[in-house]
Amino acid sequence: MVVLRTHKLGEADRIVTMLSKQHGKIRAVAKGVRRTASKFGARLEPFMVADVQLHKGRNLDIVTQAETLGTYGADISNDYSSYTTASAMVETADRITDDSGSTQQYLLLVGGLRSLARREHDQRLILDSYLLRSLAIAGWAPSFRDCAVTGKPGPHSAFVVQLGGIVSDEVAPPGSPRLDNATIELLEALFTGNWEQADLAERSTRTQASGVIAAFAQFHLERSLRSLEHIESETRIV
Repeated sequence: MVVLRTHKLGEADRIVTMLSKQHGKIRAVAKGVRRTASKFGARLEPFMVADVQLHKGRNLDIVTQAETLGTYGADISNDYSSYTTASAMVETADRITDDSGSTQQYLLLVGGLRSLARREHDQRLILDSYLLRSLAIAGWAPSFRDCAVTGKPGPHSAFVVQLGGIVSDEVAPPGSPRLDNATIELLEALFTGNWEQADLAERSTRTQASGVIAAFAQFHLERSLRSLEHIESETRIV
């Protein structure tokens, strides 16, 4: 399971929200984990991947055992940019998944956190790729070439979030944002996992692509991602 978030409960316990591989989101009580002598407290911190055993409780399950599978939490939390990026990823996973489970969503999140912890790519590229793919798995795959409304073969340049992505001039509302070829190519690379191409993108191209992806994600999630606001604020400061 991937730990998405935790909340304090009483003096020593925590409620842990986790994303499992087969059963979707699970909320459970981890007793005594806030004590320094806790045997598995560090294994149930956000961004950690663990094999967790649970005991069925009356309202919430009880964590009885946790064995670490991926120690990504420490490496991510030691860097503020990585921490805010991971926070946006797990917040998205929390919003987009439910109790029914999605192995694809689970594997995508684990892969993203692993890549982030290992510093394999630029942090914002990792987040943007994760957002596009997670939305696609949820049924909101954007179109970056053919018109999202008519299916007319591209290339087109107008991008309309509410219409599902790139659209032809015939259906594009007046004043629709226009994307250049470099941005469209980066969006496609992030969506398909073409990291060789994505890593070579210019900073200005990355900035435009990030804005498009953030708008697309927040439209479908129906409200803003709080963690994403911290990342955008940090980017403006830099």
